[in-house]
Amino acid sequence: MSQNLQWQSVLARDARFDGTFVYAVRSTGVYCRPSCPSRRPKRDRVEFFTDPNEAERAGFRACRRCCPKTNGADPATVKVLAAIKLIESAEETPALGELANSVSLSPHHLLRSFQKLLGVTPREYADSLRLKNFKHQLKNNPNVTHALYAAGYSSSSRVYENAAPRLGMTPLTYRNGGEGLSIRYTIGQSDFGQVLLAATDKGVCAIKLGDPAQLISELEHEFPNAQIACDDRELHSWLTHVLQHLAGREPDLRLPLHVRSTAFQRQVWQALQQIPYGATASYSEVAKAIRKPRAVRAVARACASNPVCLAIPCHRVIQKNGYHGGYRWGVARKEAILAREAAESTTKDKSSHGQFPKENRYKAGSQLRSGPRNPPSIGIPAHRPD
Repeated sequence: MSQNLQWQSVLARDARFDGTFVYAVRSTGVYCRPSCPSRRPKRDRVEFFTDPNEAERAGFRACRRCCPKTNGADPATVKVLAAIKLIESAEETPALGELANSVSLSPHHLLRSFQKLLGVTPREYADSLRLKNFKHQLKNNPNVTHALYAAGYSSSSRVYENAAPRLGMTPLTYRNGGEGLSIRYTIGQSDFGQVLLAATDKGVCAIKLGDPAQLISELEHEFPNAQIACDDRELHSWLTHVLQHLAGREPDLRLPLHVRSTAFQRQVWQALQQIPYGATASYSEVAKAIRKPRAVRAVARACASNPVCLAIPCHRVIQKNGYHGGYRWGVARKEAILAREAAESTTKDKSSHGQFPKENRYKAGSQLRSGPRNPPSIGIPAHRPD
């Protein structure tokens, strides 16, 4: 291979030539793969070698950015995987600076690469591992205190601060399958059938559509050890908000939610809450918005497991080809709700700002990230009944 062709491939950062040769820069003493994203050196400072060993024998050291000794593997991926192993093996979560130094990256580059690959920060990944371990400990340990220390939490205040919001209830209640939890429900009539709304003292835990008897049976099955009772008076305000939303008179449905979720479900559900009223998104668009473009099927499963329809608008997620896809409460009901929302939003847009793209679609990464007027996060009260 001529040096002229080698130089042209270096200038083009052509990854096809990775593994065929490396180039070294005399002024820095570093050698790189052809596709290295670093700034291009001057030609008179460059030497070419057939492999890393030859470059090192000549006195050059490997570039920490492109990792030319990794046999063509993406260097960022290699370093993130190394960081993951360090997190999983550590007794305490390493600080970002310590973790970055261990894998020879700057904290900024490690954070960006970690989020690009996994969709979460190293701290969030470590927290999810610890929470998973804590859930396992709760299932097998009769003592909550022993379980929290075995999972790596430093104190009970830390576990209740960090784990309880993701569990959707206190650790003890989770371990006992909802035992001692008081759940109230009410049922109302909408244009799309009966609506059941159920809530704990912390927020709404279920919104269901369909036959009342079946909905109550499902609620009892989901919370077999909880005390469940009808309460039309106290839940009247929340139910009114839901019915007004279905009627098109309250586009932004804001309710305090008290639901259980995995870290991934939480990401998906928060993304769904940011889909504007009257708009739709495909499963792949949602996956891209949470920075996990290959997790399309996992996104679909998270939508299907949504316990509070409408409040978390899973009906606004459709197939990439434009078909509405499945819906737990019936495809016909999904189509009718979407048609109502599209009609209402079109009417309002003509008289106001007209923010939605044609055909009520939008691009992932724009409106999906910003959302309409800061919708509430899962588990954080937005308002209480009057």
